[in-house]
Amino acid sequence: MNKPFHALILALAALSACSSNSTLYHDQPLVAKVTNGMSRDQVMQVGGKPDAETERTVVPGTCFDYMLTKADNRQPYSVSFDGTGKVDNTAFMTCAEWSNAQRRARLPSMGGSSGSGY
Repeated sequence: MNKPFHALILALAALSACSSNSTLYHDQPLVAKVTNGMSRDQVMQVGGKPDAETERTVVPGTCFDYMLTKADNRQPYSVSFDGTGKVDNTAFMTCAEWSNAQRRARLPSMGGSSGSGY
């Protein structure tokens, strides 16, 4: 199988997990109110101090880790900031998981003649 097919499978699996998580956590302030382009200060006004803050390893910027809780459920949630300090991604995963996904997306295609475009 080729890399684009694997990426598609990974994306579909992530989307299905996100849709069930977004249904469960849709009323949490971080999920409901944080949008791309918001500043770090705006995010902290909505979600409070993050559980952890890390430098991004693939693309310059930083990332906030939060743990969402509802009833007996706990779910990691990350808010990622670009080099200018503006939100460029939110996800139901840790910052480390988001960094790994970015790293995998940037790996050159191995074999085949279709190329990956990265």
